[in-house]
Amino acid sequence: MCAAKLRGMDQVLKMRPDGFRERGGEVTRMEAFVDAAFAFALTMLVISVGAIPDTVPKLIDAMKGIPAFAGSFALIAMFWSQHVTWSRRFGLDDGGSVRLSLLLVFLVMVFVYPLKAMAALLFGWLSGGWLPYGFSDDMTLDGLRTMFVLFAAGYGSMAVVISLLYLRAWRQRESLELSIDEQVGTIVRIVDGGKSVAVASLSVIVALLLPARPPQWLLGAPGMVYALMVFSGLLRAAVARRVRKQLLEKAA
Repeated sequence: MCAAKLRGMDQVLKMRPDGFRERGGEVTRMEAFVDAAFAFALTMLVISVGAIPDTVPKLIDAMKGIPAFAGSFALIAMFWSQHVTWSRRFGLDDGGSVRLSLLLVFLVMVFVYPLKAMAALLFGWLSGGWLPYGFSDDMTLDGLRTMFVLFAAGYGSMAVVISLLYLRAWRQRESLELSIDEQVGTIVRIVDGGKSVAVASLSVIVALLLPARPPQWLLGAPGMVYALMVFSGLLRAAVARRVRKQLLEKAA
């Protein structure tokens, strides 16, 4: 019997707004560790590194780093929120879940600087260089390709870990007593990770296919591939309809 069920047997599980029952009512030591690790990663995304600006121009230059800081902050906070949601939905504290949670922490600590660097490159490109690119030297085409590959590796790998956590919950669906709606939501989240990996892989392909002397507007094409994420809602809805139909037919 899973840890989540043991913790919730003596009480009625609260229904969450997302349609899942809250099985992880108590914060485990692993969840607290993950929260602390993500908080530490966020503190590494400081707006200014080094001495505090002592002149107005230096202060303005430091403040120009806010968009990149905000973008990378939001991305890391998104993965933290996804882990929190998974924890509250299922409350799993078994060995496999702990290892995956530790892997997520490892990945965010490894890729925190590439994530911020890519955010700086994005806003520098969008602003035509008015916002800082985040690098003191000129970025070569090979360097740019490397940045897109690193970003895709970090983003895609963290998305995979979240999906694997949901896959563990799916494999324990009977002991967790997941309802039809909860099973649908679990499958949708697993597929969502595959979508993120596909988009990240497409971005890498576009980066590798950039011509030797690309025009300035084309340099951001690998990053613009991530705009495909706006269709995530449509994909989730389509997957949910299909999975719900299959589950209902199986239950009939």
